[in-house]
Amino acid sequence: MIIFNKLAEFGRYCILMGRTFSRPERFRMYWKQYVKEMSSLGVDSIPIVLLISFFIGAVICIQMKLNIQSPWMPRWVSGYTTREIMLLEFSSSIMCLILAGKVGSNIASELGTMRVTQQIDALDIMGINSASYLILPKILGLLTLMPILVIFANAMGFMGAYATAYIGHILPPDDLTLGLQHSFNSWFVWMSIIKSEFFAFIIASVASFYGYSVNGGSVEVGKASTSAVVTSSVMILFTDVFLTRLLS
Repeated sequence: MIIFNKLAEFGRYCILMGRTFSRPERFRMYWKQYVKEMSSLGVDSIPIVLLISFFIGAVICIQMKLNIQSPWMPRWVSGYTTREIMLLEFSSSIMCLILAGKVGSNIASELGTMRVTQQIDALDIMGINSASYLILPKILGLLTLMPILVIFANAMGFMGAYATAYIGHILPPDDLTLGLQHSFNSWFVWMSIIKSEFFAFIIASVASFYGYSVNGGSVEVGKASTSAVVTSSVMILFTDVFLTRLLS
């Protein structure tokens, strides 16, 4: 029974996405919404991304130095492993899991409140494709800003690692720099950006689906926000396995 319910839910999701990606009636109206969503979903997420990335980069560097470094290994190993972890997993997968909690709950609660207060019904009555007008700018806005968030996350993670070198004296800065530069593969940067684009679509579309499909009162809005965060997080982890195997 649970499987059939999930299949029915997936079918409703696909139908909603079909309505979402229909041709807009007025591009100027959609452009204003697009800029607004870029600001609220992407730009407003920069502070928390920078803060978390800084401390995660510092913690990873400390852990690598204390648990991996040995007299049998080169001294730059800590910097090398820190770079690989930041590029391959944190800047895309872990960061998007964090954004699923912030951005996903925001989208679901916003659309859920609009559904409960009948604002979405009013748009439908006026002849506006409410799914496209409300959801498409959110998806495109998050897809546009996500590569910038990935680059900022990587940069702040490396700054956190250097903070442990200069302030905490965990390892010499020259060894950290040598490790960060050792056998650098630029494809890893592109791979993290590509993965984050898939994750951004999952976050925005799944959260929009749960918020748009709310039935009931304010209690259901809270449940929709929780379901959006949980489902998008599971989908990100599930997709990460296949993308990592496909892109590696």
